[in-house]
Order: sequence, then structure tokens, then C-alpha cells
Amino acid sequence: MSDNQISSFLTISLVTLVVIFFILLVVLVVLMLKEKNKDKAKNIGNKDLPNESKNVKKDIEYTKNSIFDFMEFDKIEDNMIIRKKGRQYIMVIECQGVNYDLMSGLEKNSVEQGFLQFLNTLRYPIQLYIQTRTVNLGSSISRYKERVNHIRDEYMRKQMEYNSMLNSDGYTEKEINNARFELVKAQNLYEYGLDIINNTEKMNLNKNILKKHYYVIISYVPEENSNGGYDTEEIKSMAFSDLYTKAQALINSLGVCDVSGKVLDSEELAELLYIAYNRDESENYPLENALRAGVDDLYSTAKNVLDKRMKEIDTEVQTKANIKANEAAIEAMMNQDKLRRVKQKEERMNELIDVMAKSLLDENEEILGEDVVEDAKTIIDKEKTE
Repeated sequence: MSDNQISSFLTISLVTLVVIFFILLVVLVVLMLKEKNKDKAKNIGNKDLPNESKNVKKDIEYTKNSIFDFMEFDKIEDNMIIRKKGRQYIMVIECQGVNYDLMSGLEKNSVEQGFLQFLNTLRYPIQLYIQTRTVNLGSSISRYKERVNHIRDEYMRKQMEYNSMLNSDGYTEKEINNARFELVKAQNLYEYGLDIINNTEKMNLNKNILKKHYYVIISYVPEENSNGGYDTEEIKSMAFSDLYTKAQALINSLGVCDVSGKVLDSEELAELLYIAYNRDESENYPLENALRAGVDDLYSTAKNVLDKRMKEIDTEVQTKANIKANEAAIEAMMNQDKLRRVKQKEERMNELIDVMAKSLLDENEEILGEDVVEDAKTIIDKEKTE
């Protein structure tokens, strides 16, 4: 290879290295500019935040006011929902529907005419709201159990009274039969109550039991609220009077088509909103359980766990002691009745022997002869007299 060729090769290599270096330099400059812009945008976004919020995101706290910002109402007061800082008041009417499909043609026509009359009487806007809820039979089962416990106590009392009447000679046969009839009736009622509880508990296991609730919503917007003509209490009083009058008129109009209704109180309004905002949780944790647990308390007033356990143990001991005492008393009365019968039979043993002996003589009269039987009976009577 000549010197000219070597010189040309070195020149080409040098130019190639310069071009590559220049390209890498351009790429480095572009990356630095992008990183600088990203830091600048982050600084602008955190400009108005405190230092703690810039560095630690988990320090953000949600207060009561921030939670109410998501709600579409301010509060519930005097059976009304207050919205828009007192610029709107709402009252809700719950209606009980009728089974339209099971009615005759004349009854359906009457309902339709009544509903048409209801629509013609409207002079203000209303809103119809339907809420589907899962039927929870837990409270009904608790009430059934309380009632059945009373029936059981009554049944045990009547059983003790009946056994006491059997042990006493101061009652007629008619009174004893009446007491037996009342005892059987109480026993049947107690067994029927147990069957109802068992069937209801099985039904409560089915989570597909749904029930629809129908509501008519009316609202009131104070006309003088903007210019300050009335204070808050006066506006609230006017709103309640106006809404309650309209609600009663609507209830009377709906009564024409056999639809009954009532105005929801504050607690029922809270339940309505609670289910609307907690569709899934309300099935497993209803509002009454939440109120009973004290979720709306500002501080906890719960008793000591051991004190609660001690109270539950005392209640259970008292209940089981009452049941055991009743069962023991009934068994003791039955034993006393058997003992009384044994003593009576012992006292009448000689009389029973004489009666049975005479019965044996009568049965063998054909073999012994009538005269022998009569003489034998005379001897038995003579021994009895002596």
C-alpha cells in the first residue's frame, strides 16, 4: 500500500469519528433539555404546596368538611333534607304499592282514574324515586324469638299449674279438662312459633329476596332567601309548613287509587340516603347496626370487654337456671303425683284385695255354686267389718 492510500484511509477514519462524536453530543444535549423541562414542570406543580406535601404524599388527611363536599346535601333536620346551604328543602313520601295484576277489570279502571285525578291535581313539580333493597329478616327473627320465649314461659307456667291441679283434690274434672285444653293449646302455639323461626332463618339465607320502595319527592326553594328578608329559622319554618301541606295533599290524592303513603321522618331519611350512598355495604351492615355501634359518636364510650363478657355470662346463667328450675319442678311434681298414687293404693290395699276376691268368686260361680259364693262373700265382709 502506497503512502497516498494510507493517508486517504486515515483521513476518512478521522472524519467518521468526528461525525459520530458530533451525533453523540447532539443526543446528549437533547436529553439534558428534556430532563430540565421535566424538573421545571414538577416545580411549577408543587409551587403552592407546603414542604411536607411535596415530599410525603401519604400525609394528606380527609376531614369532615372535605367528605361533605362529595355529598349532594347539607344535613337532615325536621324531617327534611337541606341542600345548597339552605336554598332548597326536600321532603320525601314513601308509598305502598298495590298489586295491579291481581285486580279485576273494574278495580283496575278505578285505580287508573284515581291516578289520573292525582296527576291533574299537581300544581308543582315532583320526582318519583324507586329504591331496591335486599330484604333483611334479622330484626324480624329477633322479634319472633322474643315472642316465642314469652310463649315458652307461658307454656311452662300452665304445665306447672296443670300438674298442681292433678296433685290437688280441690278441682273438678271439668276444670282439669279445661286446664289440659289450655296446656295443649299453649304447647301447639310454642311448637308453631319454633317452626316459623326455623323457616324464616332458612329464608334469610337467600340473598336474592329483593323489595322495591317507592317514593315521591317534593322540594321547596325559598323565594326570599336571596335578599335576606327572613332569617334561617323563619325560612325553615316556612319550608316545613309548605312541604308538609303539599305532602298531605299528595297522600290524600294517592289514597283515591288505593295507594297509601307517609312522610319519612329524619331517621328514615338518613336510612334512605345511607342505602343510596352505600349500595353494597348496606346489605351486610344496615344503618341501625351502625347507629347501635355508635359510628356517629365523637368519642368512644364502650365498656370494658371483660365487663361485657361478665354481663353476658350472668344473663345466660339466669336464663338456663330458670329453665332448669322449671324442668326440675315439673319432674318433682310428677314424682309427688306418683308417690301420692302409691300411698293411696297402699291405704286401699285391703279394700282392693276384697274387691278382687269377690270378683274371682263371681267368675267361678258356676263351678263353686251360688250358695258357696254368697257365703264366701259374707265371710269377706265380716272380716272387713272386724
